[in-house]
Amino acid sequence: MVKSDVDDLIRDNGMSEFKISDVYALQVIDSRGDPTVEVVVITEGGGVGRALTPSGASRGTYEAVELRDGDRRYNGRGVSRAVDNVNKYIAPSLKGLDSRYYRHVDRRLIEIDGTSNKSRLGANAIVATSLANVKAAADTLKMPLYQFLGGFKSRLLPAPLMNVINGGLHAGNELSFQEFMIIPVGADSFSEALRIAIEVYKELKKHLKEKYGPSAINVGDEGGYAPPMKSNSEALNALVQAIRSAGYVDGLDFMLALDAAASQIYNDSSNTYTVDGISMTSEELIDYYVELVNTYPIKIIEDPFHEEGFKEFAELRKRVASKTLIIGDDLTVTNIERIKKALSLDAIDGCIIKINQVGTLSESEDSINLLLMSSKRAIISHRSGDTEDPVIAHIAVAYETGLIKTGAPARGERTSKYNELLRIEHWLGGDAKYGGKYLGKI
Repeated sequence: MVKSDVDDLIRDNGMSEFKISDVYALQVIDSRGDPTVEVVVITEGGGVGRALTPSGASRGTYEAVELRDGDRRYNGRGVSRAVDNVNKYIAPSLKGLDSRYYRHVDRRLIEIDGTSNKSRLGANAIVATSLANVKAAADTLKMPLYQFLGGFKSRLLPAPLMNVINGGLHAGNELSFQEFMIIPVGADSFSEALRIAIEVYKELKKHLKEKYGPSAINVGDEGGYAPPMKSNSEALNALVQAIRSAGYVDGLDFMLALDAAASQIYNDSSNTYTVDGISMTSEELIDYYVELVNTYPIKIIEDPFHEEGFKEFAELRKRVASKTLIIGDDLTVTNIERIKKALSLDAIDGCIIKINQVGTLSESEDSINLLLMSSKRAIISHRSGDTEDPVIAHIAVAYETGLIKTGAPARGERTSKYNELLRIEHWLGGDAKYGGKYLGKI
């Protein structure tokens, strides 16, 4: 069956209320005040899906390409070209299609773009359309999105990897690693996990203010504090102290996680990394990570090496096996071919999943399913330049990934995801389970 035949079949399936009647886009702003794309999809049955595209500060080379205007408006960051691409090219192609067949809709988006990296129409145009469409289908059915995608079996609430100290490109301090996270693993429910994590976040605020002064509690892009620290151990010590001051036990109630974002500290010409002001070879950096893991209850290390460091990922994974999960982000960029390569080399225990890295929900779904079928972790993630759209909360529950990254419990674009998870937990009632209880089982 050729593409046009499939289109005709989906347009004429007799379920007119699910057919896409309108698609339009407009330029709005994200959490950094940069323009981004919002897409609205409307079905004949009155379903409405609205989605906004986030944007990262630390981006992998192999990510799908977001389209920016590059002119004087918004310092070149405008997205009017991406908006025009939705209104002129995407909308006419999707009208009349059944929104429920979201994988087919996504294939149409990929075909219209025609490039390997979404660079013609822009990943920012495509991802907002893909997500708005599936939201419209769920809204037409009067069904929560997580249930539309995952069915009635979906009931696992994710453990949050809460970025409470920001460094690297997310802050203006001297910390070389980008994110220092707490994971509330000892709770019995998501709402309890959120409560105890907020208590630690507040204790951390008190500690930082007392030690470094009022400026230390300014927050970075993801809501974490950005204190004037100089070493990674200094940040980790502060997390441990905050956990204990709040009355909890590090390694039992809370685990820690790091996002090294190592591509940002990598010197390609010398094949070295700069950590805490010291130049390290890959071998020395592996030893450094092992020492950190032996000193602190670090359960996850994300992007410990640069985005082509498959061999180094695999070596570190061997050294910390059964203790710490090694996770790819810039290494894998939600791209199924790069994930397959990482799996074949035993380089990862899982991946960060960012929908806009690859461009469509369907492609992200394929990556999630591959990881879960391989007994690996899929960590649904926000971006540093995010929006109030809570869609990743639904995606984490739909696929029962058990883990989510969406920042500190501060700033509206972060709390919107936490609040949506609280609503989903309330909706599920006694059927809800909490993923933190299973993180310790590597």
